[in-house]
Amino acid sequence: MKKDGHSKPNKVMFFLGLAAILAGTVILSFLVGRKLLRDYRRRQLMKENAVIEIPELRIKAPVLEGTGNDVLSKAAGHFPGTGAPGEGNYCIAAHSSTIYKEYFNALRDVQNGMEVRLYDVSKNLYTYYVTDSFIVEPDETWILDDAEDVRVTLVTCTDDGTQRRIVIAKPEKENG
Repeated sequence: MKKDGHSKPNKVMFFLGLAAILAGTVILSFLVGRKLLRDYRRRQLMKENAVIEIPELRIKAPVLEGTGNDVLSKAAGHFPGTGAPGEGNYCIAAHSSTIYKEYFNALRDVQNGMEVRLYDVSKNLYTYYVTDSFIVEPDETWILDDAEDVRVTLVTCTDDGTQRRIVIAKPEKENG
């Protein structure tokens, strides 16, 4: 008896489909595992370091000391030599990118009056309110200078990366 000529192509399609399902499962497992590991590391960094949070923008990031690529690749960074939580001009930088999920992506939507929470290493809470946001050129470092008041200055890139978005928050909510 002659076999149907379709059994060999059916077997090939079956094994190709099985291989595609297995490859998809492996890739999905890798991506989920990587995200879980990244989230675990982020939670660990937030337990051990200062944390900046803007609830309305769903921003919550650990703040490490320094602004080098090694720091900014995993957290926000405190500019050395600028203020401390609750003292002076405490300046923090973090990446933003429309391509990658970065900590300060949502800063483009900041509005005056939004609450900014800063937790120091001991988890003492300092509450600030956004008073200003503006764009500067990358060489305009005056924003890091002591402003003779208590404030948090947040620094990130604009969407195209050519300029810097600056957000200023102070302890007292301004009426207006």
